[in-house]
Amino acid sequence: MPPVFSHGDLRLYLLNLLAETPRHGYDIMQAVAERTGGTYTPSAGTIYPRLAKLEEEGLVTKTTDGRKTVYEITEAGRAELAARADDLDGIEAGLADTVRLIADEVRANVREAMRSLRADLAAAATEAPRPQPGPASGAASDAKVAAREQLQRAEAAVADFRGRVRSELRTHVARGGALPASTVDALQSALDAAASSLTEALRR
Repeated sequence: MPPVFSHGDLRLYLLNLLAETPRHGYDIMQAVAERTGGTYTPSAGTIYPRLAKLEEEGLVTKTTDGRKTVYEITEAGRAELAARADDLDGIEAGLADTVRLIADEVRANVREAMRSLRADLAAAATEAPRPQPGPASGAASDAKVAAREQLQRAEAAVADFRGRVRSELRTHVARGGALPASTVDALQSALDAAASSLTEALRR
């Protein structure tokens, strides 16, 4: 994926964030991570030198609030934002495209996982051993043993799938990634479809 911010864009975007409200450094880093859908979380070594440069240019000021240093845009900073409004619109559009790409990727991963689960369930139902001719009591006993074995396999597969999806979703959100409602809706629909496929396979 190409860089989220081109040369000089991050500087302008920091001004834009400070135009919304005064912020301390960590708040700025979190805001950038959130608005880039978790694709870019700037480090302190990236943010603070740029803030210092903006302060040197008279575009922001800083004050100390307890143990935090709060940055605020100046009138000169607002004037630069106004003068570069078109550039800022381009940056915002690029960020929106980035978030959409992430959402599409998450949806695609969920769909692929659901397809794999449905295929595994169908294969398990098809490959289940058939009872062999013999005494009625022995055939029934063998069928129960085989069913229990396949049940354990199915439960292990479901538990593994649940763990993988849950871990992926939690990691994505913990990194500041976006999780649109449409993605959760797609997950619910895919799970419903998998459950229906299982029910149909069991009725055959």
